[in-house]
Amino acid sequence: MTPTRMQNLFQPFVAQFRRVLPFTLASLAAATAIVVPGIAQTVVPPGLSGSTAPTSADFQGSITAGQATGDTLSLTLDDAVQRGLKNNLGLLLSGTQTANTRGQRLQELQALLPSIDASAKESLAQVDLAAEGLKIPGFPTIIGPYGYTDLRVNLSWSLLNLNALRTYMSAKHSFKAAQLSAEDSRQMVILTVGNAYLLVVADQARIDTTEAEVKTSKVSLDQASDSHAAGTSPKLDVLRAQVDYQSLEQQLIVARNQLEKDKLALARTIGLPLEQKFTLADTVPYSAFDQPNVQEAIKQALANRKDRSASIETTAADVDQRKAATADRLPTIKAEADYGDIGVNVRTSHGTGNATGTVTIPIFKEAQFRGEAGVAQSQLDEQRDKQSDLDAQIEADVRDALLDIASSQQQVEVSKSNVDLSTEALSEAQQRYTAGVSDNLAVSQAQQSQAQANGQYINSLYQHNVAKLNLARAMGVAQNYKDFLGGK
Repeated sequence: MTPTRMQNLFQPFVAQFRRVLPFTLASLAAATAIVVPGIAQTVVPPGLSGSTAPTSADFQGSITAGQATGDTLSLTLDDAVQRGLKNNLGLLLSGTQTANTRGQRLQELQALLPSIDASAKESLAQVDLAAEGLKIPGFPTIIGPYGYTDLRVNLSWSLLNLNALRTYMSAKHSFKAAQLSAEDSRQMVILTVGNAYLLVVADQARIDTTEAEVKTSKVSLDQASDSHAAGTSPKLDVLRAQVDYQSLEQQLIVARNQLEKDKLALARTIGLPLEQKFTLADTVPYSAFDQPNVQEAIKQALANRKDRSASIETTAADVDQRKAATADRLPTIKAEADYGDIGVNVRTSHGTGNATGTVTIPIFKEAQFRGEAGVAQSQLDEQRDKQSDLDAQIEADVRDALLDIASSQQQVEVSKSNVDLSTEALSEAQQRYTAGVSDNLAVSQAQQSQAQANGQYINSLYQHNVAKLNLARAMGVAQNYKDFLGGK
């Protein structure tokens, strides 16, 4: 039998098959329209997977920007803050977390949008009937080769899926929470950089006062040596003065070392090359702070704090996720359609299409539904507890900062008075020793008292300025740090 005669023999069967195929598929789809859905995906709050929030340690690091130069950089507080807002690691990680939640939001959105795919298929086949166990007398055992070309577009669309809708709404809230957390990270960067800058300022002030104390101690040592050489004072005065002088030199060495370490820490927070030499251009002098009304400050903090706003959005996301778990019990409607061109080749092809609608009704998956609802509810309850705790923490932050400001402000005033008194006492002791009225024990004690008073003044001034920065952060307005350091 020739191939042409064989093709003519099978052509009626092929034509009949093409006529009944669409009806057969439609009947099959109608028969399986109401089905029990497969295992649903485990409920996971959007925005929490694949990303971690930056820790407090992350805000101590940065990415290094630029190369070190041979010049000494004069760094103002504003310059340091701006560098930190560009290079601080904590802020950069907050940005990646926001990008992560943005991607998850888009993934959840796709479940609500139509999905359209295009395909091109070229098929070629040859069948050995004898291998299939078919032996027809007078009929060829080998059929083919034969083939077809199919160009087709497929559409799939979930017309009604409340679970997907609620999951998407949850993802939107998670994305907004991530954006607000990134804004809150800017507040943390300002606080971290400001604290590091003030610490270096305090170190420099401590070095300056220690150097002055070393010079004063050297004068006392020279006086004791001259008096001993003249025979008017004992060797004990020289030894005592020499011990005081060397003790201050040791303190100066320690202070200089601490300054260099704290400068390295500041450079790490703002992305400055560690080998870059720099000096601080701002000294941040003492400025008394006008205490605000406590209740007004707390009210402003609750309104401005971005971490609180982010927590509220996270709570809303968990609420939608809880509703999504409930929506799993509801029917879903899905439409599928395809249209294409199929034939032996493109020139002899013909357009074909198919459209089906499926209603899926869950019949019995009670354990899964209750489990998903229980997980979602527990996450919502946990988040609500955290929200309540955060409100209390914000109030505590404001009250703590105000108490620290009031206390440190009094300490600054008292320690400044102590510096003046110890300076006067040292002058009196030196005059008495020069006049030969007493030995240099009083001078040594006065020098120690002055050093202690200077240290207390520097520490209290640092604590006062840091407390003002903490209040700015607690109230959610750290970007106005200059107003707070200026005493407003």
